[in-house]
Amino acid sequence: MWIANGWKDYEVLDSSGGEKLERWGKYILRRPDPQVIWNTEMRLPEWKKLNGHYHRSKSGGGEWEFHDLPKEWTIGYILRGGGGEHTLTFHLKPFAFKHTGLFPEQAVNWSWFYPLIREAKAKGREVRVLNLFAYTGGATIVAAAAGANVTHVDASKGMVTWAKENAVSSGLAEAPIRWLVDDCMKFVEREIRREKKYDAIIMDPPSYGRGPKGELWKLEDLVFPLLQKCSDLLSDDPLFFLINSYTTGLQPAVLSYMLHTAVLQPWADRTGQKDLAKPASGEKAGPGNIRVRAEEIGLPVRSNGLVLPCGASGRIEF
Repeated sequence: MWIANGWKDYEVLDSSGGEKLERWGKYILRRPDPQVIWNTEMRLPEWKKLNGHYHRSKSGGGEWEFHDLPKEWTIGYILRGGGGEHTLTFHLKPFAFKHTGLFPEQAVNWSWFYPLIREAKAKGREVRVLNLFAYTGGATIVAAAAGANVTHVDASKGMVTWAKENAVSSGLAEAPIRWLVDDCMKFVEREIRREKKYDAIIMDPPSYGRGPKGELWKLEDLVFPLLQKCSDLLSDDPLFFLINSYTTGLQPAVLSYMLHTAVLQPWADRTGQKDLAKPASGEKAGPGNIRVRAEEIGLPVRSNGLVLPCGASGRIEF
């Protein structure tokens, strides 16, 4: 498991009874979590000192209950690696369906690709990154902080606006980021026709959603074709490919299999790479020490030292 243990402004304090207790800066939130199927004793006093509690409804959805929680606040995260350091500042606000605008577990991926981009830049490379289903821009601003040219695509205008605010507060207002409100599948298809190429692709597809014009997205039906199309967008000398999953059924082994068959092998065929191996996760996959790895990602829990699982990620490092 890859564990996001580099946070100072965020932590999971405890978890029990279908909920997790979190500290976001100086504020304490209590939110539902489907992974928390255990009932343990709630010993921490913070369980009763809440600034916000999202109550899930039995009929679906839910609503927030607030106790001295501002409408918006910020937390920071310090990136280190590749000979560099950058402090990111994220705007947070509670909104529909329990979210705050940030998935802290993704920091484990940020810490992986931040130095990859910095090291490539140090060698004089221009690095072009495509971030699909880019949400409030965590991965976008990490890539930009590392020196990449980033194309940020999300179907929600509100999320793209929020991502721009995060870029500004992180000192990246003038960074080379292209902000697009678009359906991700249609955008990828247009980029293929334009013969565009990217050195790194990041995607965080939802289980279900709709594009800006009502385009239907259903993960199980469309993620594999999307991965195949994205393989066509990879440059001949790429850095990495990253896919995140919060969907039940897309376990690490599934991600690894799809990355091998939908992304790596088609890229190898197109670029003339020969004799790609078909290794177990984490082993060398062929020329240039290409690696395909997929793991659960998680967050440490302060109360007991255990790790709360938070989905899965699959990576290709070229």
